[in-house]
Amino acid sequence: MLFTLILVSFAKADDILIPMDYSQTDHLKAYGMAYWAIEKKAEVDWLLNYRGGSFRIEGFENIINEALVRGVSYEIISDADYAGILNEMSGSNTDVVKLEKAPKVAVYTPQGKFPWDDAVTLALTYAEIPYETVWDKEVLRGDLAKYDWLHLHHEDFTGQYGKFYASHGSSEWYIDQMIRQEKEARDLGYGKVSKLKLAVAIKIKQFVLDGGFMFAMCSATDTFDIALAAAGTDICESIFDGDPADPDAQSKLKYDHCIAFKDFRLEMNPFVYEHSDIDLSDEISMTADENNDYFTLFDFSAKFDPIPCILTQNHTRLVKGFMGQATAFKRSLIKPSSIILGEVQNSEVVKYLYAPVGRGFFTFYGGHDPEDYKHFVMDPPTELELHKNSPGFRLILNNILFPATNKKKQKT
Repeated sequence: MLFTLILVSFAKADDILIPMDYSQTDHLKAYGMAYWAIEKKAEVDWLLNYRGGSFRIEGFENIINEALVRGVSYEIISDADYAGILNEMSGSNTDVVKLEKAPKVAVYTPQGKFPWDDAVTLALTYAEIPYETVWDKEVLRGDLAKYDWLHLHHEDFTGQYGKFYASHGSSEWYIDQMIRQEKEARDLGYGKVSKLKLAVAIKIKQFVLDGGFMFAMCSATDTFDIALAAAGTDICESIFDGDPADPDAQSKLKYDHCIAFKDFRLEMNPFVYEHSDIDLSDEISMTADENNDYFTLFDFSAKFDPIPCILTQNHTRLVKGFMGQATAFKRSLIKPSSIILGEVQNSEVVKYLYAPVGRGFFTFYGGHDPEDYKHFVMDPPTELELHKNSPGFRLILNNILFPATNKKKQKT
């Protein structure tokens, strides 16, 4: 018996605290470290609002070596140390959320290479969080039921190819995109790309209604709702689908089909690089630049608003802004059911929002790349090794870990 107790004492490793305040050397890898520990069936606690949203991971074999390999800062803590931390947290705006299951992650993205990258896949790869890819065929046949979390890669769900016609209509990549997507639409039984994308958007919305978590950035945010609202009418001009748009399309929009936005007006001119007045890219470009463009994260109650609190965990409340095809969202066009997570205070600019929909949730995050202020077509991808402590990329990774919490209700 004594021999067995000695073996058990040696097998029990010390617990570690992964701090997520300014002392952390690599915030982004830290999320991957937490995900890895969940996969290993370790007990992982997310300490909301404690030192930037730190993680406590129970001790087990190789955990310290894994942190060292990943370059993640950690602190060894005893049971007594952790009890002291919990006691310290008890009287403040903090809470403990257990991470119970490693979420299965999918990215909706085409197989072909486009002349731009995607911030979420960059974050997943750098953090070493596994993911699978799906596209239209997989979505339509019901494959989303296999996943807990879905990211929508830079995509135009209206069938207007990102409205790049005026700037890139003669480019080889643009022409190849049109040919490929038109063939995919025909192969799947749809006469137009816009009809295929609407069917996909409806399937994705059902995934959320059934309990999934959907995350989108850039043009995949506003065009998702625009496509849903435009069901049954043609908003694409002939340069996109071969026939003219419905001149009464605006009056036929069904805003009740949308999950985030309301009362928006379409930009029907095919030569204007914009889909509607939801996006505030033009307004921001006229009033801000890289040196003075910031947005503020709301400070939510960890105990009473755990979901928005999880989604805004960070080591700073002030985050650098960044542009994209959909840079930010007009406050007056956001549905009351949506909860604003990040904004430019005293303005119409909303950068980051989420809402429960049915049994699931979605998050929309405006802009293209949190560490590339104006990411143009053909620009090289961001090297996250140079941005290990990026507050903007942390917001993406908060969303990826959220399904691990098994939080099913929004507290009010």
